Amino acid sequence: MGGKVNSRICYTKPSITSIEHMYVDDAIRTGWGDKCYDYIIKFEKAFKVYIGGNFAKATSSCTGALHMALSAIDVGPDDEVIVPDITWIASVAPITYLGAKPVFIDILEDTWCLDPAKIEAAITSKTKAIIPVHLYGNLCEMDEILAIAKKHNLIVIEDAAEAIGSEYKGKKAGSIGDFGTFSFHGTKTITTGEGGMLIVKNEAMLKKIEVLANHGRDSKIPKQFWCEKIGYKYNISNMQAALGFGQMQRVDELVEKKRQIFYWYQAALTGINGTAMNPEKEGTKNSYWMPTVVFDQDIDQKKLIDILQENNIDARVFFYPVSLFPMFDERRENTVSYKIYKNAINLPSYHDINQDEVKRVADCIRKFLLR
Repeated sequence: MGGKVNSRICYTKPSITSIEHMYVDDAIRTGWGDKCYDYIIKFEKAFKVYIGGNFAKATSSCTGALHMALSAIDVGPDDEVIVPDITWIASVAPITYLGAKPVFIDILEDTWCLDPAKIEAAITSKTKAIIPVHLYGNLCEMDEILAIAKKHNLIVIEDAAEAIGSEYKGKKAGSIGDFGTFSFHGTKTITTGEGGMLIVKNEAMLKKIEVLANHGRDSKIPKQFWCEKIGYKYNISNMQAALGFGQMQRVDELVEKKRQIFYWYQAALTGINGTAMNPEKEGTKNSYWMPTVVFDQDIDQKKLIDILQENNIDARVFFYPVSLFPMFDERRENTVSYKIYKNAINLPSYHDINQDEVKRVADCIRKFLLR
């Protein structure tokens, strides 16, 4: 069951089997000419069915999916978009591409997701949308967020990049807002190497997205290479989509293994006072993309990661508050965000990690806390 004591424990890597190889090989051999979109169509259909969304558009990244969703609702200069302060920069950067302003809101202490109680006070006449981020697979308080959005006529764009398989009151993450976005980066639960998906509720909005995604070309206009507007090039390749289609055949297996890994960590870290891990609140299912431990005290985060590295174990720091980056103004009033990032780490959780390796990681954490 266990590997060698000194074997490398990576924080993440994909699970690729003969199933994926079969589809990618077929795409390489046959996916050209009039078949160059075949696996893209298959991938979009499989993903849409799994998520339960109305329409799905495969993209080259989750960043691109967010950019197109914001562009489709005409976000532009002087507009504001509400985002959590704790997230990866990809949730925020597309707002700036369009000349709009990200408004950073604090997170909840238990889910590490957007605090609904802080949203309403941040809404102005310039606010156009809210981007709730399902961090590390944890679920945002979507009922409260949707109610606020409806009250103020705002669009909700779910960033479910890290939450494929997570569920909120029986609905898959990414299917609840007006748009949903996903990432298939090599670190994610399912991967296409690089890639993303945009879930769209409204057919009219999908048509806008289709034009935006293809350099502003409208398929209904028969003139070859005619562009109606400035668009983007956020298409995924047929070969990447073939890999994604193969991964979708295994999506339940991949999500359930993530959950199993989390439970191994939960058991292995039982009894360590002052630590908390990803929550699974009543009415939710957490896909636990990245098992995370948060300490209730200030820790030497670098020292802990150094100890793990000395034991041939990879780990990741918790995301920084985005407002702490030099491109933005600090928001020290976001007290949870400005405290939690220093006192938490992400733990290794690649598909093939085993229970003995999880115990190795947990033992290092115990030794660090007892030193």
